[in-house]
Amino acid sequence: MKSELHRNILIATDGSDNTLRAISCGIELAKLSGATVYALYVVDTPSTISETWTLGKEMIYEVMRKDGEKAVSKIKKLGEASGVEVREVVLDGYPSNEIIDFAENNNIDLIVMGTLGKTGLDRFLIGSVAEKVVRGSKVPVMVVRAYW
Repeated sequence: MKSELHRNILIATDGSDNTLRAISCGIELAKLSGATVYALYVVDTPSTISETWTLGKEMIYEVMRKDGEKAVSKIKKLGEASGVEVREVVLDGYPSNEIIDFAENNNIDLIVMGTLGKTGLDRFLIGSVAEKVVRGSKVPVMVVRAYW
């Protein structure tokens, strides 16, 4: 069954177990609508790797990049097991900005991402990529709360 509503679904992941529920929801939606999934991981280079920091910078970047490749590969395997086409994308930059830019520049119909549902001081200290995407995206966003 093909749907005109969702042709391209972006599943944003940070590679953590907190995104598993969102990944499952995104793949199920893609399966029902016949959509292609774009599995996206953003290496948070501006926050993690300082411009003035030189010692071990390349090594740390490579580790982070490999983590991203593993994360999107996992989505690809789960999608293919469900008969869903998955394209893997790993980008560098600020996660919320890159997610929004990718969605708006690649005909994405829906962004699916997870959240921990933190509030108060926890949210203030760690920030919320999901919240920034919801506030800044022109593309509809489905935020799926992680299991507790």
